[in-house]
Amino acid sequence: MRKIATATAPANIAFVKYMGRKDDVLRLPDNGSISMNLSGIFSTTTVEFLPSLSQDDILIDGEGRVNEIARVVAHLDRVRELASFSDRAKVVSANNFSIGTGLSSSSSGFAALTVAACAAAGLKSSQKQLSILARQGSGSACRSIPDGFVEWLDGSSNDTSYASSIFPPDYWDIVDVVAMVSTERKEIGSSQAHERVRSGPYYVSRIARMPAKIRQCKEILAAKDFTAFGQFLEEEALDLHALFMSAGIVYLTPESLRLIRLVPIIRKRGIEAYFTLNTGQDVHMFCRSRDAVELKPVLESLGWVRKVVVNTPAKGASLIAEHLF
Repeated sequence: MRKIATATAPANIAFVKYMGRKDDVLRLPDNGSISMNLSGIFSTTTVEFLPSLSQDDILIDGEGRVNEIARVVAHLDRVRELASFSDRAKVVSANNFSIGTGLSSSSSGFAALTVAACAAAGLKSSQKQLSILARQGSGSACRSIPDGFVEWLDGSSNDTSYASSIFPPDYWDIVDVVAMVSTERKEIGSSQAHERVRSGPYYVSRIARMPAKIRQCKEILAAKDFTAFGQFLEEEALDLHALFMSAGIVYLTPESLRLIRLVPIIRKRGIEAYFTLNTGQDVHMFCRSRDAVELKPVLESLGWVRKVVVNTPAKGASLIAEHLF
């Protein structure tokens, strides 16, 4: 039985970052990571397999983007292999944010694609199986499958590297306020960065420190120690971007740096907020919900901030519609 299926999935922001892969084909990371799904940044994807199609018909935000399409087709091939059929697919995907800017669009995009394609193909997949499959499309997509606060195990094989929820979305009353400083696509994509940093001078020492960082982050989350959490976020974000710069990669813009330097001033004004960064220029600022009401207008008043999005911890990918045929 085939279906038309629609799924939605959130982007996620990592507290402990992953950078570097031990296997590029399976997208097995060199280190595990911990993240939170975001309520306000998401992708919605509809998949329909049609015997009449001679090739996959793919639209992303109303366009046929060549670079993205090649990865989507490869991912659909994985689903077709699991379902043991060869029908081509019609795929329509939409994001509520600019892609390719470092907001982890591939995490939400491939998580939504995975759930929708598996449902459309009639596959009965567990959450673990969906996470493993999503990882092969985009590493961070595996973290957008489970709910809330998520740990991704690095693993040493396809079956041992997957993500699972460590706390539900309502576990902690914290907010991620994203200040988008640019809609320009980054010049060096994440896949290229994963390769380049491995030859950098700080990479080996960073990887050696990651198991301890993961333990520390989980302890802070368990204790709900917000100040320790914020300090951890900032240290880890700067550590990641120092790694990038040591490999000749600079994602931060002048606007990013201005905002980072403003964060301690915001704290002195009584709003306890801390920053973190993805592989891009936009700045994520974490605070408690009581402070988000004040933080959002502060960021919106800055002339170099283009858009502000407030996120609470969110559920993972989910099927929102399906029709049998």
